Formats: sequence, C-alpha cells, structure tokens
Amino acid sequence: GEVPVGAAVVCDGAVIAVAANAPRTSRDPTAHAEVRAIRSAAKRLGRERLDGCDLYVTLEPCAMCAGAIAHARVARLYYGAADPKGGAVEHGPRFFGQPTCHHRPEVYAGIGEGEAAALLRAFFADRR
Repeated sequence: GEVPVGAAVVCDGAVIAVAANAPRTSRDPTAHAEVRAIRSAAKRLGRERLDGCDLYVTLEPCAMCAGAIAHARVARLYYGAADPKGGAVEHGPRFFGQPTCHHRPEVYAGIGEGEAAALLRAFFADRR
C-alpha cells in the first residue's frame, strides 16, 4: 500500500483541497500528498499561486514537495512527524534555508506529531 501521508490546503479558514499519497496506485512518482493537494487547490482557485493559503501535512515534506510548496507560494506549512531519512525542511537539504529558495513559508513542526508518528510506525511495522 501507499505510505499513509495526508495533506490539506486551507484558504480563508476553509479546507479547499485534501489528498493522500498515491505514487504506487497512480504510477506517478510525483504523486505525493502535498503535490496532489497543491495541484487540486490551484485548480480550484484558478491560479498557480496559493498566496495566503496554509498547507497541513502529516509528515515533514521531502525535497520535491518543499520545492512545490515554495513555487506555489504557500504562506504557512504545518506538519506532524519529522522525517530524518527523507525530510527536507528540518533535515537533509533544509530546503527553505537555501539561497536558491525564493519563497519561504512560515513553518510549524510537530502539529499532531504523536498521532502522525504512530500511524507511520504502525504502517511500517505491518510491512516487516
């Protein structure tokens, strides 16, 4: 199955897009929850930039998703569990701190971290 990561885009206090990871089922390596939610929100708003919108995600975004978040001009990023192996916000490349990153969202880590980490631990335990 898919790694259980979910994302939601909130604009003006309303949830305008939600998505789950789907790279396996969609045969699309870019179909991470964040990218899918950003695509859906941009389509719904009729614009490529999500100025003033917030993105909530259960797991620290990877480098690809951090890039998408920057390109979409997401205002605030909230995420649950840290991802020391694949994360790119507080781990790895620390994408938003790089000089080549032209937009940095406000970042709030550890939102619902306990629940998100437990969900991911259970998923990977079932696979062993």
